[in-house]
Amino acid sequence: MNQEEIQAVSFEIILASGDARTNIHEAFAFMRKGEYQEAEEKLDEANEGILKAHQSQTGLLQQYAEGQTITVEVLLVHAQDHLMTTMTLREVALEMLALYQKVS
Repeated sequence: MNQEEIQAVSFEIILASGDARTNIHEAFAFMRKGEYQEAEEKLDEANEGILKAHQSQTGLLQQYAEGQTITVEVLLVHAQDHLMTTMTLREVALEMLALYQKVS
């Protein structure tokens, strides 16, 4: 896999996880207003973005498993970090949604 292809996959991961992060923050806003169904929908949308980013990541892993050389660049590291923090943020948001619902 050449440098341009790795960069393209990196941007796919960043864009999809960035969209997911936006949905998570919108879910937090709905939670604060007591609009839990809307918050849950936003978290579901976030999960779709995370899955899309994860599919891009999995493609790289499959190619690596097939013996292709994958050169790790700073952009790819950033993309991986972006995805993992977004995944963690969604997990926290799900817990917060449950707490908001329990308190109200």
